[in-house]
Amino acid sequence: MEELVSRRLRHRVRVLGDLLGQTMAAQLGEDFLEKVEHVRHLAKTRRQEGQGDFARLREVLSDLDEEELISIARAFNQFLNLTNIAEQADATENLQFPETSNLKTLFNKLNRLNIESTKIGDVVKNLHCDLVLTAHPTEITRRTLIQKYNRIAEALSDVLENEPLSQKNKVELERLVAEVWHTDEIRTEKPTPQDEAIWGYAVIEHSFWHAIPKLWQGLDQLLKEYVNTSLPIECAPITISSWMGGDRDGNPNVTTEVTNEVLRLARWMAADLYLRDIEELLSQLSMSRCNEEVTSLCGKESHEPYRSILRDLRSKLNDTRDWAETGDPPHSGLILNKNDLFEPLHTCYRSLHECGMSIIAEGLLKQTLIRVSTFGVTLIDLDIRQGADKHTELMEELISFLGMGSYRTWSEKARHDFLLEELASKRPLIPDSWQPEGDVGETLRTIRLIANSNADGVSCYIISMAKNPSDVLSVILLLRKSGLTRSLPIVPLFETLDDLENAAWTLERLLRDRMYRDYIDGHQQVMIGYSDSAKDVGQMAAAWAQYRAQEELVEVTEKYDIDLTLFHGRGGAAGRGGAPIRQAILSQPPNTIKRGMRVTEQGEMIRFKYGSPILAQNSMDLILSAAIEANLIPSPKPRDNWRNLMDRLAGIAMREYRDTVRDESGFAEYFRASTPEQELSLLALGS
Repeated sequence: MEELVSRRLRHRVRVLGDLLGQTMAAQLGEDFLEKVEHVRHLAKTRRQEGQGDFARLREVLSDLDEEELISIARAFNQFLNLTNIAEQADATENLQFPETSNLKTLFNKLNRLNIESTKIGDVVKNLHCDLVLTAHPTEITRRTLIQKYNRIAEALSDVLENEPLSQKNKVELERLVAEVWHTDEIRTEKPTPQDEAIWGYAVIEHSFWHAIPKLWQGLDQLLKEYVNTSLPIECAPITISSWMGGDRDGNPNVTTEVTNEVLRLARWMAADLYLRDIEELLSQLSMSRCNEEVTSLCGKESHEPYRSILRDLRSKLNDTRDWAETGDPPHSGLILNKNDLFEPLHTCYRSLHECGMSIIAEGLLKQTLIRVSTFGVTLIDLDIRQGADKHTELMEELISFLGMGSYRTWSEKARHDFLLEELASKRPLIPDSWQPEGDVGETLRTIRLIANSNADGVSCYIISMAKNPSDVLSVILLLRKSGLTRSLPIVPLFETLDDLENAAWTLERLLRDRMYRDYIDGHQQVMIGYSDSAKDVGQMAAAWAQYRAQEELVEVTEKYDIDLTLFHGRGGAAGRGGAPIRQAILSQPPNTIKRGMRVTEQGEMIRFKYGSPILAQNSMDLILSAAIEANLIPSPKPRDNWRNLMDRLAGIAMREYRDTVRDESGFAEYFRASTPEQELSLLALGS
């Protein structure tokens, strides 16, 4: 089988390479194509045989003018892109979910280990993994090219070894390859945060919207087969959140107006996607038999009761989409919360089952219910992220305006006591007439935006560079005094070595206060920073500090009987905490994924992991199976001698790292001279 796959892949790469060559020759001539082949041959010989005339290769490249160099660079870049497309298509083509899934392999393993069925069912039903899409670092490939690459991948399914291309398939691939070649790869303008959010919504529309119902139903099938239980329809093992348009830490382009617009865009897109499902359901659910619940919703006179309910939902979704587009105040008749959509559809679902039409209920209607459970009516909840120093600046100006001194000069204990006292007080703190300017005014406007909507569509508020309990309490106070009644999760992000080492102390100081424990209502979320900690002390020392911090945070939350969700701020590159996701999850300390986790999926990796429904399904299968396994077969605790050795290794690694990159090492000058860092900064990137 592997040999067959390898031959098929080589054949597809050859087909795409030939089409790319024809396209280049048509524009730039056969002479140019010969130069590309000559460069390729010289480079390939040197790489494969370990020898070759490198001087000749350099001479050939030196003889090219600037336009030819750019065109040859584009030629190799597009060939590698097409090769990647072929590899991804080939790797996912024979996947049969859930028969060949990681989840299936895991359930077989759990069965062999004789793990109790009830325990497996409880873990799966209570597990929640939240994938948080970010635009940082920015995906360099333009959205229009990503869409063309996806269409090429789809067309490759008809390219089989030992069979000639059909005329239709050949023309389609020729056209798509030509479209790619003649499209500029590089943006000429920086994407706005709104552009980045729209790109994220496109990933939802084209990938997650289709992949999540299939993942859910596959998991449900395995539960029935191995555990003799079903996944509740309200259960959402995987959800999607976003930082796009909400992450203002170090990004002045993300303003209150931008966040408000992005929240509206998400509402519009959600209503639009659900309308497509409702329209299709209207054509399907033409039956007349129903239970009393459906009759009470649509009236006894209705000949087609399900369609009556769906027409009402269609009307409300149309109004909701119009409202989201105009930005007007909300009015009656809109679908503003999940139950407005879920309950009528679920009533239809139960009725179809009760009336002997289960096969119909288990079709698109069930998929739509799974989507509502997963995406809600906001499509993708937004994380707000802001630096702790911005809240300190706001408190400083507020306290000064009120004539109460200088907040910045207060000790941590004085800040802590003041914030708790004000949280317990019913008196107003922020005068309506106070309108600070600059960054302080912008921070306050964002807080007021969240409060005015009661954090609707907002999943949490993340505090970058959190160091002390007052960093968390000040945000709670500002939100409360701005009118927020919901207990929005406030998430401290610990990033540097010192902050990671003090994370458990900071959290325990918060949990000692009854008021804070009442606020979080038994659940605490903490974010672990990978990139900044690696920049602070190097990758090895940072990884060990992250591990120890998680262990200590678990100990503290267990002491106070609090459920802990750890939010991993990982990236794609190794320096940003990147690693194969399965190994990364299974290597976490024991008991750190009790009820799930959150993890960032960063801009440059989203397309490679979630760029198509099958890729998204495969990636989520990896994540979900690893999270379940980490709960049921936790990794062992490190032995004391292992810990001692890691302490020594981390200390040595940190000293070597800092000696290399800091102070008088000259590393910064070397880095700028030996890498295209300064040229990259000129690209039209967003975050």
